[in-house]
Amino acid sequence: MNSPTTPRPLRRRGVLAGVTGLALLLAGCGGSGDTAGGEPSAAATSSTAPEERTISTEQGEVTVPGDPQRIVVLSGGLAGYLFALDAPVVATDTRVLGVTDLEGGFPPSWSQAAQEQGTTALPAGEELNVEAVAAASPDLIIGGGQGITAVQAQESYDQLTTIAPTVLVPTTTTAWQDQLAAVAEAAGRTDGVEALTDAYDDKVSQVRSAITVPQGNAVFILSLPNGKPYLIPATAALPQLTAELGFTPDDVVTKAGNPQLYGSGDSFEVSAELLSQVADAPNAFVVNLGGRSLAELQQDPIYAALPAFASGQVHELPAVSYRPDYDGAMTALDALAERFSS
Repeated sequence: MNSPTTPRPLRRRGVLAGVTGLALLLAGCGGSGDTAGGEPSAAATSSTAPEERTISTEQGEVTVPGDPQRIVVLSGGLAGYLFALDAPVVATDTRVLGVTDLEGGFPPSWSQAAQEQGTTALPAGEELNVEAVAAASPDLIIGGGQGITAVQAQESYDQLTTIAPTVLVPTTTTAWQDQLAAVAEAAGRTDGVEALTDAYDDKVSQVRSAITVPQGNAVFILSLPNGKPYLIPATAALPQLTAELGFTPDDVVTKAGNPQLYGSGDSFEVSAELLSQVADAPNAFVVNLGGRSLAELQQDPIYAALPAFASGQVHELPAVSYRPDYDGAMTALDALAERFSS
């Protein structure tokens, strides 16, 4: 399962256009020719094949198919974008933090789309199964993002490039809009980005006008299997999503003395002794990633003494809201609309 690893503040469509602009179209070869009898072949009478494209990545420039038909996705956290864009995914990793585990199974948000496409699940493990990737005969490989799967893809990058063009989304690209733009560019599906971002913006407006935001700052708490307290910085994806609705994420990083952030910077551990000083905001959100539920945390004296817990101003959000893709962001908006409906 991907471990907590941190998003920059969400960026708007102007940035998405900038990411898209990284692509440099190169001249491609269209299929054409004649049959032995002099009649045009089917390839000659069909439309010219899309040109190959060269896109910029942290690993250098990568030439990718103009219209890939067999995409392998190395991170379950990125696969949802491709299904939302109706891109052909032949195989994918299925792990999504707090939703799936090593036993496999497609995440609910894109399970139906994966089954309809006939997508197969890549084996999950401590190392990337390069042989399984090759067996899927991809014409494009997409990986990177956050968590252990991003580390695995980076470690196996040279092997992957011998199978098919490989594009890794940087670990620093953590806002879902930026991830969507990067994945869409690699897959040649940029024409579908605006509809998704517009749908999200419309939903933000609808939810914002339909809820009553409680007064005071909000703290965001992760519940992990190890039982230790973890907090989410105000600049991470989920706090920034709530900020678009009018919530005020508390600056827990400053309160905690600027501790080292984990992974890509969207979580940090705080001692039980300091929790009451750092997580003292009047409102709180809990995201359960395989740890204790909100009801269980409420029975813990350490959490029960926090102002938000004591006053009943604490709310549990779905696991997919922590590092949301497009579907996760929409799910988070639904949850917030239900909890704070006017």
